[in-house]
Amino acid sequence: MTIARNPKPEVQPGELGQLLTQLVNNSDRILVQPTSMGVTQGYIGAVSLEWAAREIGYASELPLFKSHIDRETQNIERGAETIDAILQRPLDWSRQAILVQYLITHNWDRKFPPLVVVISPDWVDNPKAPQWDKNGQATCSAAEYIPLDEHGKIGILDLSSPVSVFALDGQHRLMGIQGVIELLNTHQLQPYSKLKKPVGEPINWDNLPIENIQPEQKLAELNQETIGIEFIPAVLPGETRQQAQRRIRSIFVHLNQMAVKLSKGQLAALDENDGFSIVCRQVAVNHPLLKDEPGRKPRINWDSATVATKSTVLTTLQALRDMAELYLGYHPKFQGWKATQPGLVPYRPEPEELASGIQELMVLFDGLASLPSYQKLTQEMETPDLRRFGFERPQD
Repeated sequence: MTIARNPKPEVQPGELGQLLTQLVNNSDRILVQPTSMGVTQGYIGAVSLEWAAREIGYASELPLFKSHIDRETQNIERGAETIDAILQRPLDWSRQAILVQYLITHNWDRKFPPLVVVISPDWVDNPKAPQWDKNGQATCSAAEYIPLDEHGKIGILDLSSPVSVFALDGQHRLMGIQGVIELLNTHQLQPYSKLKKPVGEPINWDNLPIENIQPEQKLAELNQETIGIEFIPAVLPGETRQQAQRRIRSIFVHLNQMAVKLSKGQLAALDENDGFSIVCRQVAVNHPLLKDEPGRKPRINWDSATVATKSTVLTTLQALRDMAELYLGYHPKFQGWKATQPGLVPYRPEPEELASGIQELMVLFDGLASLPSYQKLTQEMETPDLRRFGFERPQD
């Protein structure tokens, strides 16, 4: 599809740049573009990791929940007074150290999805504030937006008044960002359990239990890297406080409900860091036993992790990936392909390592293809029959 493009407007970069610099020179003013879907309004922009770590908090830190916080876990206690106001899932602090290690070890390919945050000025939690009318409805939005063009398509989000900004979607990403800023500033990070109880000794900069860490002077620039962010107003004009809370809770559920997690097979088909996934894909599309051939049914199930009884496929991509790890993983030259800790993203092996892994796995399947049972596949026997024991097969 060809998109019709208007002629480029003549813009004086110097003048425009000076104007924008004056407008957004403070950390409490952010250049944004409005978004709108249904009644959901938002403002999308970008902030530095340092700004995110400093300015964004968790819903449990809002004044509304101050008397309902579990002091050990920092999570909101569920009860009659809070159950309809809770906006997030409980925090899992055991993920912080893993996310920090990801950020500091992946130099060129690190990437966090955008954060979705809620702007909640002080008046939102004060029923007597003048922003609420006699019917308990808001007379203005919780977001103070200053348009820069006549159509309001781009503008400034003003956060200079007392306002809380908390993560609605991305609270664990925020946890990782805060952890990496702490590590850069203090040279140590305390690992926690899921319920935020200290686990072991603090990780010091000089003895990080990970490989391939980037030089400290290079990582010093990480706090100025930027991340996408969408600001959602805690209250819209005409909403009661209860209606606003329901809207925010619905947004959180929809964000997570609409995002379908990749299956193990899909992950193996797409993963560009895991060496075992990379080599098994190449074997699956190149080895005569497994690759697609005209006139015969596919031998690989690329999505599911299981094979149904009557399925004509021979195996699944996920099974091939697991086989590759079990077969190659014990060899010293392939042991570096595994992630150093569960949950960490492994490093993509060098091309020569991948070529060696593919060759080793091809030899294995050459051997399998020579077995009498597999040779029956070339005699037009279908895989469902091969999966049956002798007494299960029809007798002549």
